[in-house]
Amino acid sequence: MSQTPSQKPPLDCQTGPITKTYGGTSWLVYSCDDGGTVIFLSAPGSPAFPFYFALYPTEKGRRIEGEGTGDKKVTDAVVEELQRLSEADVAALIAQTKQVQKSN
Repeated sequence: MSQTPSQKPPLDCQTGPITKTYGGTSWLVYSCDDGGTVIFLSAPGSPAFPFYFALYPTEKGRRIEGEGTGDKKVTDAVVEELQRLSEADVAALIAQTKQVQKSN
């Protein structure tokens, strides 16, 4: 069975993590092997835990998807912050996650 064009192989998102603060809470940030997707995992002990966001490129810009059972007020605040990230901000996050890999 062949893949249709919309089906892509699974991403490897293990580069990182770096710790960043969004919505007033700590998040572990990883980048993926597609060079454009960033994953945000709520840090253990955070009011947003457990929750994750995926920020990935689309033809119309960046899309944010999230899932979890953390505090909705916190995760809503995080979505607002992530929506304001520029392409340069995202590129900087990806570069920072790659620096962590190199130092290990």
